[in-house]
Amino acid sequence: MACFLVSTAEAVIVKAVEKVEEKREVNQEEKNEEVKIPLSKKLSWLRYMLLGGSVLLAFEHLWHGEIVPWFPFLTAMSDQADAAEMFHEMATVGVSMAVLVTAVWVGVCVAADLIVKKASKAAETIV
Repeated sequence: MACFLVSTAEAVIVKAVEKVEEKREVNQEEKNEEVKIPLSKKLSWLRYMLLGGSVLLAFEHLWHGEIVPWFPFLTAMSDQADAAEMFHEMATVGVSMAVLVTAVWVGVCVAADLIVKKASKAAETIV
């Protein structure tokens, strides 16, 4: 019913962390000569993954009539029993989806770091 809100909330938090990290990287830019993917770039990947899934889930909920264009916007919020079910779904399905997306992102980051490291070693060998 509202499981997409968990991923959306995580994406908002990731965006805030990304902005802080960008400022920190600008301050350390001159010091570091090593070729690697900045953490802020990796965080943007996570944010896009989370928001992409959230948009698709929101569309699915809209399609099924669980989201409406009038207050309270979520049909489950009109009844207390439905609201309890919605919060349970957010706590179980929403959190598990957000954790899974984050775990996949960690795998992508590890793979990207290995690819960049291998490419930089290959470039050093050629030069």
